[in-house]
Amino acid sequence: MNLDKLLNDIPKTDLHCHLDGSIRPGTMIDIAKKDNINIPCYDLKNFESYVKVPEKCPSLKTYLNKFDIPIKIMQSYDNIYRVTLELIEDAAKLNICYIEIRFAPFNHTTKLTANEVIKAALEAVKYGREKYGVISNLILCAMRHEPSERSKELVNVAKDFVGMGVSAIDLAGNEADFPPEIHKEAFEMAKHYGLHRTVHAGETGKPENIIKSIKLLNAERIGHGVFAFKDSSVVEYLKENKIPLEVCITSNVNTSAVDSYKDHPVKSYLDHGIIITINTDNTTVSNTNIIDEFNHLIKYQNFNINDIKSVIKNSITYSFADKEDKDILNLKFSSFINNIEDYN
Repeated sequence: MNLDKLLNDIPKTDLHCHLDGSIRPGTMIDIAKKDNINIPCYDLKNFESYVKVPEKCPSLKTYLNKFDIPIKIMQSYDNIYRVTLELIEDAAKLNICYIEIRFAPFNHTTKLTANEVIKAALEAVKYGREKYGVISNLILCAMRHEPSERSKELVNVAKDFVGMGVSAIDLAGNEADFPPEIHKEAFEMAKHYGLHRTVHAGETGKPENIIKSIKLLNAERIGHGVFAFKDSSVVEYLKENKIPLEVCITSNVNTSAVDSYKDHPVKSYLDHGIIITINTDNTTVSNTNIIDEFNHLIKYQNFNINDIKSVIKNSITYSFADKEDKDILNLKFSSFINNIEDYN
């Protein structure tokens, strides 16, 4: 089987992709020059060290430092529109047919309101679908370290965009120091207003945060969940309640959540019956793309073609796309699978 061609051609998804962690380095330099934003250097090769991590970081906190420059350059309507559209264009080149783009709107309100930030990204989402054929939705992130009033404010902004391209809210940031329950009320509000919920949990060694996120925050999916294996009851709970994990294997290696690609528990989770989806997290910060992620899984986790088909199908089924878009994605995926013998 021509696996390289198959991985390139198969319709793919990315349910866990941070906009500010996936901006082209050249775009950051260009915007910095245009807007007179101070950055460490303007030479692309040298600049990349400031926005990409080495293969291993000491911790998630170190990894998160790479977002300082992207946030600086995402402070105008035009810049937010541009980086969103470029991410969709990059997705199209990899035959990603559906992507959920997440970011924290309040990080970009130096000059704009949160509504304007969201509208800029949604304008790009709409045009990206017309120009590149990529279906996209936005997930808006509340930040763990911010007070609960801030996350409730986010939900009150997000509710006005339900059905207009904002599909969900998320809780992201420093999991080690800020547990899920701080933001319980905001996520109850989100459910009330018809927003889907996903939560970063179990990324930094606390499997109990996975259960808290589901039971207290009404999470429908879990971002990462890499440390579920530390508690067998958590593994069983995920399986029995059909809670998908948004796995980002390169990011987990980067943040030292796992020692290596080989040590990641993703294949054991899949074999155990947990619903697995495969995603990039941050294409720039982690220097990866969705095809790289699948190649790592094949090389280090003994993924086969059936595993790949399974996780892509999971991503469509458990995406936050509406029924009409899911029907489009399922048709595209099934049509490809029905002709997969062409790759033998």
